[in-house]
Amino acid sequence: MKRLRTLIGIVLGLAIVAGAGWYISQTGSSPAPRQAGRFGSGMPTPVGISTVTKGEVPVVIRALGTVTPLQTVNVKTQITGQLLKVDFKEGQMVKQGDMLALVDPRPYDVALQQAIGQQQKDEALLKNAQTDLERYRKLVAQDSIARQQLDTQQSLVRQYEAALVIDQAAVDAAKLNVTYTRIVAPLTGRIGLRTVDPGNYVSMSDATSICIIIQIQPISVLFTIPEDALPQVRDRLKAGAKLEVRVLDRAQKNELAVGRLDTHDNLIDITTGTVKLRAVFDNKDDTLFPNQFVNIRLLVDTVKDATVVPVAAIQRGQPGTFVYLVKADDTVEIRVVELGATDGDKVQIVKGLQPGDEVVIDGTDRLRDGAKIRRPGGGPPRAASGPPIANAPDPAHGGAQGGDQQRQQRRRQANGGGTGGAAAAQPNQ
Repeated sequence: MKRLRTLIGIVLGLAIVAGAGWYISQTGSSPAPRQAGRFGSGMPTPVGISTVTKGEVPVVIRALGTVTPLQTVNVKTQITGQLLKVDFKEGQMVKQGDMLALVDPRPYDVALQQAIGQQQKDEALLKNAQTDLERYRKLVAQDSIARQQLDTQQSLVRQYEAALVIDQAAVDAAKLNVTYTRIVAPLTGRIGLRTVDPGNYVSMSDATSICIIIQIQPISVLFTIPEDALPQVRDRLKAGAKLEVRVLDRAQKNELAVGRLDTHDNLIDITTGTVKLRAVFDNKDDTLFPNQFVNIRLLVDTVKDATVVPVAAIQRGQPGTFVYLVKADDTVEIRVVELGATDGDKVQIVKGLQPGDEVVIDGTDRLRDGAKIRRPGGGPPRAASGPPIANAPDPAHGGAQGGDQQRQQRRRQANGGGTGGAAAAQPNQ
C-alpha cells in the first residue's frame, strides 16, 4: 500500500511537469514586448516654452473699495413754521445757493417790524437823555443843581445806549429768521428723494430732513490695504508722488474711472490689520455712484529694466520656488529663483535667470529634473532608439501572415526568378 501511494505521487509530479512544459512551449519562453505609452519612459514630453525677457513691472496693490461722497448734507429747516412750497425735483443737480423750499415768512416779518419799532423807541429816549445831560452839565458848572443829579443822568444815557445795542441784535436776529424762511442748497450736488411734502409743519427738532444732497463731482473711494503695504505707499507720498488709482467694476472687466490717491487714515485697524485710504476722482461722467462696490488698482511704483517671466512658469515644491529651465539638448533643469514684483500674468525674477533663458510654462506636471522635452511644433514623438514600434509585426494582428510573405519573398530571391526577384533587382540598375 505504501509503494502504491509513492507510485501515484511520482505519476502526479511527472504529469504536472509535463503540463508546465507544454504550456511554456505554447506561450513562449518570454512575454511579448509591450508597446510603450505615448509619454512613457524615454519619450519626450510636449511642453509650452517662453523666453525670459527684460521689461517693466508695475507694482500694483489690489483692493476692494466703496464709493463715498466727499460731502453729504441733510437739509433741514432752521426755524419753525409751515412749509409753503418745494422748488426742487427729486434727483436733480443743484448749485450752491439755489432755493430749495420756502417756510411761511409772515410771522417772522411781524417779529422784524416789532424789533425795529423797539429800536426806534430806544433811540428817541437816548436822544432825550443826551439833551438833558448837556443841560445838567451847564447847571452844575453854575452850581445851580447838585452834582448827584448830573451823575444820575449820565447813567441813564449809558443805559439807553446799551438798550440800543440789544435792540440792534434783536433786529438782526429777526432779519436772519426771515432769511431762514428761504431754504437754499448749502453745496453743489445731487438731491435725493423728498421726505417732506408742502403743507407740513417743520421745525429744527424734526428727525426727518427735507432732502439729502450729496457731492458727486468730485467723489472719493474708500478702500483698505494691508498694513505691510503702508510703508511703501507713505514713502511715495512723502516723496511728492501722485499715485494713480484705477477703478474697475465688480466683474473686473470695465474700467470706470482713473483718479489719484488723496490720503490715508491716521491709525491701523487692529482687528483686521488694515488701514483705510481715500482716492479722489473727478467723476465728470457720473460713472461712480455713492455706496457702489468697486475694485481698486493702486499703482505704487514701476520696476524698470526687470527680468520678467510669465507667472505660469513659477513652480513651488520641495526645492522652494523654482522654474524648469530648458537646456540646449532639449532637457530641463530645476532652477531655484527669487521673485520680485508681480503684475497679473508676469513676475519679476530677482535672482536665478538671465534674459534669453527659456522656461517651461505648460506641461510642468509631467516633468522632472533632466526630463526630455519636445518643443511646440516639433513633430510626433519617437522612441529613444531603433525604428518605430508600429513597424514591428504584431502576432495578434496578422503576424503569422506577415512572416509567410517574408519567407516566400526570400525563397523567390534565392531562386533568382519570379516577380519578387525582378522587383528586388530593379533598384540596383
